[in-house]
Amino acid sequence: MDADLDAVWNQLWELENRLQQGEVLKLTPEVCDLLQHAAPTVAISRAEAETALASVEGTTVLLRGIRARVRDGSHRLSDALHRMYRLRDAGDLDGARQQMRDLLAVEVVPLYREIAEGQLDRLDELT
Repeated sequence: MDADLDAVWNQLWELENRLQQGEVLKLTPEVCDLLQHAAPTVAISRAEAETALASVEGTTVLLRGIRARVRDGSHRLSDALHRMYRLRDAGDLDGARQQMRDLLAVEVVPLYREIAEGQLDRLDELT
């Protein structure tokens, strides 16, 4: 993962943790900039993010939605990679490829899609 994206997602995690501890979200320019930058990294349009940033409630929903896409996508990717490696190591390249195809059928986070596509390319090289 690139360092910039990692830093953005870590800032979102910290912000979400503060919310869970009862802190009220403040619509500061920094928070708005962070969420505007983060939204496209999880396939949320800038327009959708702008609309959400009009209120504290919308911003909170946006933050939680971004974090959910990162968290859920990460779990999906990790599980699919584990199954893919197991199948690949057992010699079932078709089954391994299918794990990545199945992931791509549901995954929206561009980084996770890129990883899955890269794994498919590597599997194709083994043939």
